[in-house]
Amino acid sequence: MRQKNWKNLPYVTIALAAANVLVFLICQIDGGRLYDLGELDMIRVLGGREYGRLLYSVFLHGNFPHLFNNMVVLVFMGAMIEQDVGHLPYGVIYLLSGLGGSALSLFRKYLLRDMIASIGASGAIFGLDGLLLAIVLLGRSNLPTVTPGRVILMIALSLYSGFSGGNIDNAGHIGGLLTGFAAGVVYCLIRRRKSRPSW
Repeated sequence: MRQKNWKNLPYVTIALAAANVLVFLICQIDGGRLYDLGELDMIRVLGGREYGRLLYSVFLHGNFPHLFNNMVVLVFMGAMIEQDVGHLPYGVIYLLSGLGGSALSLFRKYLLRDMIASIGASGAIFGLDGLLLAIVLLGRSNLPTVTPGRVILMIALSLYSGFSGGNIDNAGHIGGLLTGFAAGVVYCLIRRRKSRPSW
């Protein structure tokens, strides 16, 4: 019984949230060095080939409200999704979504010659929205109260909030959302194939 309970714990979500909090605390005492090393800066990524920033920036937050808002969504929604899809797929899709969000953000910066650096886990969290949408549309979800209509409404409200606000990297949100949905579709197809009876 204890082993089963341990397996059901959303420890990937807990680890991701803890990592974000730890990085934020370090940023408060290191004089901005982590921000300088990890923010998504177009010149440093494309010109300096510092491609690690595509992922590093996902763990950086500008202030406490920024961190708090992202972590609340991550903990509550992420824990639910992790229990449905499993620890490894969940963690992989979260990180892929973060990378996808950073990639589209970087592409937009390049097109518009936008030199403002970006940080935050929002792209990865929007990827969880996309994953959740794929699950309720294509998968055999263990979340009976989560319907496609509710997920679409949640996504629409989140996107609207981003576009109506200021200083928000909406390209990162959309990139994460699309990446999470695409990865979720692949996951659901694999899960469906594995569930088919063998002859």
